[in-house]
Amino acid sequence: MFAQEFPPIIKYSPSVYGAGNQSWMISQDRNNYLYFANNDGLLEYNGTSWQLYPGPNETIVRSVKVIGNRVYTGSYMNFGFWTRQENGKLKYTSLSDSIKNKILDDEQFWNILKYDQWILFQSLNRIYIYDTKTRQFKIIAPKNGVVKSFAATNAIYFQTLKEGLFEIESGKAKLVSDDPILKKFTIANIFTTDEGLLLQTQLDGIYKLTGNTLTRVVTDVDAELKSSFVYSSQRLQDGSFALGTVSNGIFILSDKGKLKYHLTQSKGLSNNTALSLFEDKDQNLWTGLDNGINCINMQSPVHSFTDDTGVLGTVYASAIYNGMLYIGTNQGLFCKPNQSNSDFKFINGTKGQVWSLFVYDNTLFCGHDSGTFIVANETARSIFSASGTWKFETVPGNKNLLLQGNYYGISVLDKVNNQWVFRNKIQGFDYSSRYFETGKDSDVYVSHEYKGIFRLKLDKSLLKTQGFFAYKSPDKGKYASLTKFNNSIYYAYKGGIFKLNPNTKQFVKDTLLSSIFEKDEYTSGKLIVDTSNKIWLFSKNYIHYFSASKLSNQLKENIIPIPSSLTNSMLGYENITQISKSTYLIGTTDGYYTLNIDDLSFKNYNVFITDITTNKQNETFKNAGILNEGSFKSDENNITLNYTVPEYNKYINSEYQYLLEGFQNEWSEWSTKATVNFKNLPPGKYIFRVRAKYANTILQNAASYTFVVLKPWYLTNLAYFIYFLLILTMAYFVNKAYRNYYQKQKEKLIEENNLLLEIKELENEQQLMKLRNEQLSQDVDNKNRELAVSTMSLNSKNELLAFIKEDLKKTAQNDSSNIKSVISTINKNITEEDSWNVFKEAFDNADKDFLKRIKQMHPALTPNDLRLCAYLRLNLSSKEIAPMFNISVRSVEIKRYRLRKKMDLQHENGLVEYILAV
Repeated sequence: MFAQEFPPIIKYSPSVYGAGNQSWMISQDRNNYLYFANNDGLLEYNGTSWQLYPGPNETIVRSVKVIGNRVYTGSYMNFGFWTRQENGKLKYTSLSDSIKNKILDDEQFWNILKYDQWILFQSLNRIYIYDTKTRQFKIIAPKNGVVKSFAATNAIYFQTLKEGLFEIESGKAKLVSDDPILKKFTIANIFTTDEGLLLQTQLDGIYKLTGNTLTRVVTDVDAELKSSFVYSSQRLQDGSFALGTVSNGIFILSDKGKLKYHLTQSKGLSNNTALSLFEDKDQNLWTGLDNGINCINMQSPVHSFTDDTGVLGTVYASAIYNGMLYIGTNQGLFCKPNQSNSDFKFINGTKGQVWSLFVYDNTLFCGHDSGTFIVANETARSIFSASGTWKFETVPGNKNLLLQGNYYGISVLDKVNNQWVFRNKIQGFDYSSRYFETGKDSDVYVSHEYKGIFRLKLDKSLLKTQGFFAYKSPDKGKYASLTKFNNSIYYAYKGGIFKLNPNTKQFVKDTLLSSIFEKDEYTSGKLIVDTSNKIWLFSKNYIHYFSASKLSNQLKENIIPIPSSLTNSMLGYENITQISKSTYLIGTTDGYYTLNIDDLSFKNYNVFITDITTNKQNETFKNAGILNEGSFKSDENNITLNYTVPEYNKYINSEYQYLLEGFQNEWSEWSTKATVNFKNLPPGKYIFRVRAKYANTILQNAASYTFVVLKPWYLTNLAYFIYFLLILTMAYFVNKAYRNYYQKQKEKLIEENNLLLEIKELENEQQLMKLRNEQLSQDVDNKNRELAVSTMSLNSKNELLAFIKEDLKKTAQNDSSNIKSVISTINKNITEEDSWNVFKEAFDNADKDFLKRIKQMHPALTPNDLRLCAYLRLNLSSKEIAPMFNISVRSVEIKRYRLRKKMDLQHENGLVEYILAV
């Protein structure tokens, strides 16, 4: 197994973004955006998102070159440039349309070069030279076509089959060399040196051209280059060379021709066919493959060894011992000479899981699933096999004893006759002891993932425990661990990191160390202390290490911005080993990677807003301009903003924080998400700001975008003016309506008052009438009284006259003549006729029309009957009526009876009541 650490490789699959697999040429603009001449068109990558622009007439784009603020491309029978529009997207302008009649049928443009003010577009037949000042074209058309063209320092070269190498001078082709090698082999690239030109051929290695002399340049890979067909090449900024082949991946050579890396599909590339190579501004090497795009972080402080075969497996432990690098994995123990590219060798007898490697007393101990091994060179000797072994610890005050944590407790190793042997298991504690540390007074602290922390009191002979104490706090936790750092014991789990107080023997939370697990950053509580006394911790987005300050007892924190998702470590089994002063080896699930902490310096990038889209509810998104202040309709208030930091490091992610002024008061939380969506923004003016953090350092610039969400038409100034007019109009009509209403109310009130007055007048009239009626009633009563008095007077007169008459009759016997005369006079005065006439007149005045009514009701009544009715209406008794008729009371009763008969009154009806009711 060839064991070389390689620079990190990022694999991209543009087919996911709607682009073809093959990329023929690569370029980069001033903002670090990458452009790929792709099978489906021009492919743009800004570090976060991909954008595909179909080539002219949906053609393949064969070449791309960024010059200034333009992206020049060559395609099928067309070449031109792309410029960025106000909405952030690219728009194509053809240059070849003006000379379309001069372009050959089926001509494709495979390369673009720049020289001063001229831009050259090369096909396999000719070179078109475009003058950017005069906008005129000049065409160079060699008889045998153009194999390839090259831009060297202050010169433009091209190769013609069977003719050799030419240089363009004054717009014409000038032969540089017609050496047979250059006529036979195609040149892949040309590089300028102080001594002349380096010519990289496709099938015959590298040559140096000095004057007219062509000499071979010897490299470590000449044999491979002759059989690999070099299709692309690139000279890197550090002077080394990258050679991309058709079938054998990429060779990285030093400036002396020494092989640095041979990158193939088995070493991390997506494909072995490198069609294009390009070094970006950060010295990352980009390659367009036959199937995908890869970015190789050549300057990364991280180098990785990936075991794609699965032979090595997951790395749990590593150690440097006697110049050898030992790797303990789930497959067993492997070794190779340190700092060599030799193969890893499997150490026989160690098949299974290796949990730990411990160097002590010039001895390498291996904690294994099968027990404990002593490792020497490429052999391993078992010294304990009763139980799996997790780890080893020294015994304070006795260098010939070691404690080892096993699956079923803790046991003791003893050095006897210069040989380490198993001595005994410590009795009284049978729990798995993956993490344990020794404290003061023979105390041993053990962390158990499912049971928590225990404190054991060992006897002096280390044969048994005198009992153990189980801690209730801090709590147990998944992936918890225990370690000793700076002579203090630390315990870590999801709830934080706790430090043992040696006096109280209680664990107290360490605020500084616990802070790394805040904001849901916890992945594992694994604590590791290296040989230079640094304590390492792992969180979701970072690797942390703390070192003791030289001037105080405070710990100094250092952060390596490599997220756990990229390191690919086994949670709870993270491991890191110091293999040199500044280089550390970190195990992963498929190998390991090395990290040089002295090279952790990063460029200060810029953050850009890439595009802005708006949409109405349930409608498609529409691109908005990003160069000027935005103005969006009220129903286009769902706004999505995308932003990016154009950097291309595999192990470091940019983090973003945004603020929408006018909508938010505080910055958002840091996130790797490079897009944000605001829904249903109310009308108003907003300023969107975004800043970025790269390698745990906030970038200096912050991007901003100002936009306005317009008010709906019904909230505009014109609408307010119309509303004002409408309000005035409504106020006028409402006022008028109120005035009419109150006028009507007034009229109604007047009418009601008039009606009340009329009613009052009527009431007054009624009252007056009532008074009049009362007066009339009184008059009637008076007249009735007068009538009654008159009647009684007549009655009394008649009674008196009758009495006198009777007395005269008695005395008439003595003087008859005179007395008879007197009697005759009396008889005249008491006749009924006179009394009735007087009474009738008075009665008619008092009770008008009664006699007429009673007569109409009873036509059979005689005058005497009417006279009796009148007396009865006056409520006179029979005794009172008798004198009026000059008859007896009995005769009056008879008259009354007869009257009832004539009136046809029933027995139950009273005569007087009936007459009074008429």
